[in-house]
Amino acid sequence: MKMKNTKSIPMRKKMPSLLFTLLLLGHMVYAQYPQGKVVFDHLYSASLENKGGENPTRRVTIYLPAGYEKGKQRYPVIYYLHGFTWSDSMMIARTHFDKVLDKAIATSKIRPVIVVMPDHHTLYRGSYITNSSFTGKWADFTGIDLVNFIDKKYRTIPEWESRGISGHSMGGQGAIKMGMLFPDVFSSVYSLSPATLAIVEDIGIKSNAFKRVQEIKSREELITGWNEFLPNTLVAMGRTYSPNPNKPPFYADLPYRYEKDSLIVEDEVLKLWNKNSVIGMVDDHVEDLKKLRALKLDWGRNEEFTHIPVSCKIFSQMLENRGVAHYAEEYIGSHSNKLWTDDGRALNEMLPFFDTYLKFK
Repeated sequence: MKMKNTKSIPMRKKMPSLLFTLLLLGHMVYAQYPQGKVVFDHLYSASLENKGGENPTRRVTIYLPAGYEKGKQRYPVIYYLHGFTWSDSMMIARTHFDKVLDKAIATSKIRPVIVVMPDHHTLYRGSYITNSSFTGKWADFTGIDLVNFIDKKYRTIPEWESRGISGHSMGGQGAIKMGMLFPDVFSSVYSLSPATLAIVEDIGIKSNAFKRVQEIKSREELITGWNEFLPNTLVAMGRTYSPNPNKPPFYADLPYRYEKDSLIVEDEVLKLWNKNSVIGMVDDHVEDLKKLRALKLDWGRNEEFTHIPVSCKIFSQMLENRGVAHYAEEYIGSHSNKLWTDDGRALNEMLPFFDTYLKFK
């Protein structure tokens, strides 16, 4: 029998590339769970009309659990507030929160739930979820306008017992503020590594960032990359807590400033910052905090931002001293390395917390 002459096929054509294989395996890992749907919506908020140049029309990212579109079931809602410099869309594109939710629901970490992620990214990379006379009423936007919008448009369980709120870093302190300000809207709060609970440590009197702010002359220089993270944080807080429309380039007063190498404490500004901080709000909201079904905060032992472990412990002690039931936990980790991984806080702590304390139907 005469054999046909065949050409050998190069190995690179016969076998998929390593990259393709890894992508395929990654897709298979994700595909093993029923997939929810991510919806990008928009909401105009009268509460966010402002003089500071912020857009009052905000994008909102919504996770709808698998089966939502085919059924009539109503679901509890977790509102999730992203961190400083982050955004709602990055929670999907970079953090892959939707994949974590798919896995959590499929593995019974939490029953099917709607998750709402509003965009709190501003011109200076963070709203601080606080009502401001200059940048807009971000607390009212979150606790009133957004909740009403979601309840009208999506199949939620529109009851206090079925709403929880969470967030990381800036969003973590925002979640606690929402529990203080709107205890009749949100029943459960889980705060992941809440930042700026108090004006201490690396955002306090000894911080070099206050001096650095005075050296920076433009928004473009301030918000570029990560090099000026803390100065950017302080300016964003200043535009929210102590705005000054007559003080360019950032239109904000800060509690500490320098004249050459001499530190000047601006007492009235510091009072405003303390009044707007979570720890400064505690005594006015003890009874509101007691209304919550559950409150938990956690933080990493090795946080890069030194004020976080210190202020979390102070806050927890204040709550204990005032008889406010809560959970507080320090874990071995940094500011972000134990959040979205398979062994992370979101999958194994935060979502099961809401499964326990939210009301499902």
